[in-house]
Amino acid sequence: MKENTSTPLTLDGSTGEGGGQILRTGLALSMATGRPLHITRIRAGRPKPGLMRQHLACVQAAVAVCGGQADGAELGSQTLQLTPGAVRAGDYRFQIATAGSCLLVLQTVLPALMLADGESRVQLSGGTHNPMAPPFDFLERAFAPLVRRLGVGLDLQLQRRGFYPAGGGEVLAHITPAALPLTPVNVLERGPLMNGWADALAPGLARNIPYRELETLGQRMGWTFEADQLRQPATRQNEGPGNALIATLEYAHITEVFCQLGERSLSAEQVAKRLVDEVRAYQRSSGALGPHLADQWMLPLALAVWRSGRAAGYTCTEVTQHTATNAQTIAQGLPVRVQITPAEGAMHVEISPAP
Repeated sequence: MKENTSTPLTLDGSTGEGGGQILRTGLALSMATGRPLHITRIRAGRPKPGLMRQHLACVQAAVAVCGGQADGAELGSQTLQLTPGAVRAGDYRFQIATAGSCLLVLQTVLPALMLADGESRVQLSGGTHNPMAPPFDFLERAFAPLVRRLGVGLDLQLQRRGFYPAGGGEVLAHITPAALPLTPVNVLERGPLMNGWADALAPGLARNIPYRELETLGQRMGWTFEADQLRQPATRQNEGPGNALIATLEYAHITEVFCQLGERSLSAEQVAKRLVDEVRAYQRSSGALGPHLADQWMLPLALAVWRSGRAAGYTCTEVTQHTATNAQTIAQGLPVRVQITPAEGAMHVEISPAP
């Protein structure tokens, strides 16, 4: 490791957006660099601060992967100290008893397992389609292909969907570290649009709900059932009840995924309109990555820059407070510089080795 592992990584969890992302990024950086982590005021910007069940699951997963010790790992705790050990490849199973997002647990341990000395299989149980978290379809179609461009093998299998409040989803991740040092990649342009389609998931709900969502979306996007642009995937046994409407845009250099979850207070038509508004906002910009992918791609790319000593960057539609906070956290944890500047019709994120 090039990092000074004796220097603690000290984070203030109230910084910026003040949510769980600072904790997850801090845990990932501590495992990847070997630096002890000390974080205070965890989730101070949230109505219920401190560690909730899904955040505690991230801490417990980190401890398992690096054989570390954690002080303050209990529900409601606003202070945590992690002393990491060596990251160990292997077979892991992590479960969130509630419908909390199991995919956020995966994103916590993935950076370290990308750098491990062997392959890992991670079985995750919990929510797969949650508010305020990336759905499985986003990770599979948009995030994982970018990770593979670094030279890492990342195969994701959805075994069962889990919706709030029941949860019960099952995901299997197979992670193969790069044979050579991670290779940073630039993603500056989308390239031509190759394909676009929408999926409507509504297990356990009336069959007319997904049809109405797709019909409304199709009218606004110019997509049709006949062209296989409007799809109702089969559901697995005991999935749901739940509803997610997902739009996928495949470009030559990037795939973006947008998701709206159904709510009791929203009609099917309102869900579709919200999703179309999100897609249209992306299409109006020239940035390659949407706001969520811009945030979640930053850490894997920063690790590749650190390990290779080569700069790389990407353009995105906007820099949210979430993304800006993540950039600040990463710059504290790695010897890299994250520069965010306006570009024509977009924002440009450049990550370079620290001088």
